[in-house]
Amino acid sequence: PEPPEGGWGWVVMLAAMWCNGAVFGIQNSCGVLFVSMLRLFGSSDDKQLVFKTAWVSSLSMGMVFFCSPIVSIFTDLFGCRKVAVIGAAVGLVGLLSSSFVSTIEPLYFTYGIVFACGCSFAYQPSLVILGHYFKKRLGLVNGIVTAGSSLFTVSLPFLLRVLIDSVDLFNTLRVLCILMFVLFLAGFTYKPLVPNTKDKEGGKKGKFKLPPAKKICNFSVFKVLSYRIWALGIPAALFGYFVPYVHLMNHVKERFGDSVPEEVLLLCLGITSGVGRLIFGRVADYIPGAKKIYLQVASFFFIGLMSMMIPLCNVFGALVAVCLFMGLFDGCFICIMAPIAFELVGAQDVSQAIGFLLGLMSVPMTVGPPIAGLLRDKLGTYDVAFYLAGVPPLIGGAILCFIPWVHERQKLKERAKPVDGETTEKMLENESTLVSDTTEKPAKELDSGF
Repeated sequence: PEPPEGGWGWVVMLAAMWCNGAVFGIQNSCGVLFVSMLRLFGSSDDKQLVFKTAWVSSLSMGMVFFCSPIVSIFTDLFGCRKVAVIGAAVGLVGLLSSSFVSTIEPLYFTYGIVFACGCSFAYQPSLVILGHYFKKRLGLVNGIVTAGSSLFTVSLPFLLRVLIDSVDLFNTLRVLCILMFVLFLAGFTYKPLVPNTKDKEGGKKGKFKLPPAKKICNFSVFKVLSYRIWALGIPAALFGYFVPYVHLMNHVKERFGDSVPEEVLLLCLGITSGVGRLIFGRVADYIPGAKKIYLQVASFFFIGLMSMMIPLCNVFGALVAVCLFMGLFDGCFICIMAPIAFELVGAQDVSQAIGFLLGLMSVPMTVGPPIAGLLRDKLGTYDVAFYLAGVPPLIGGAILCFIPWVHERQKLKERAKPVDGETTEKMLENESTLVSDTTEKPAKELDSGF
């Protein structure tokens, strides 16, 4: 059915906004948790402390995306509502169990895998369900929804610092469980307008039967060349993307000591990221077709440049300015992911197209921060890590530049394909014959007849 462009969709939008806020607000605030974990679990004898601790946050963010192909399959089979509700429940269990550990290693499983997998199952349906209710306003709505993570990223670091100082890390994690419980309730609002595979099969045969494997894992999206380039360029750009979120707080503490409020940097990232999502989400609605990609190209260029400038900032004010720009273009990159996927593969395959892409994104986002931590342990400074973190976005952005050209060529080939066994030349011959035979007819009648 045609999306209603509103109605109950506004409630769904608010629920999806909370989902983005709860999931990525916690993930993006990991710098505060990272410093607390270093202090709680660390010892002066451990020469790989930063490397080992970075795996907790890095594994968590990576698993959110790594599970996405599986989530997209479950979403197609069982619908957005069931997948989102179950995912939030699993995330709640993982976060709660993380508050009862006594060493860093169990956190790899409870926080890095269980909590993150639950977040993944709760997050992706929030992207898919929006396409049920919006089409013309999809860019704007995606901007508003993804701005939810910015609102939480702005507020959570200060709340986490107060909670950690007051009630310690473990009780702080228990307080964060409240966010996941609200997310559990929000999932019930995802009323589907498009039947899922289970409903279709059940309606036809009386009981549900799994469709063929080809229908479950729809690898046909990779037949689209422009999508393949996109699925290569985005992961290539993200090897350094998550490094500032994990290590920036510790870098500031090492360079400036305790004399500066390092949480302000996450505040700057969050505010301008939210502004960027609202602005560029609306701008994307006015950019035709695959040319929306150029917004992502620009965002990666500036993200890479800003990352390289972090070590050059010898005053805290300069670091604030860098974070403001980085957040703005981070918001641009994120808010147009879904609209670009719709342009490249169409609404029918968008769920699995997004799922495969997020799955491919998981590898670089997981390995980047631990490598940066290893460089810090070996060299005693984060400078080289931040310089190197800025290179992949520049490379990925360069790859993405080819997509609009390739996409246009694909569309031209699609139009030139034989129709009903007739070649293009035959179609042109028929058209010319038809025109010559009906020259006396009005132009409008010709158009409708052809």
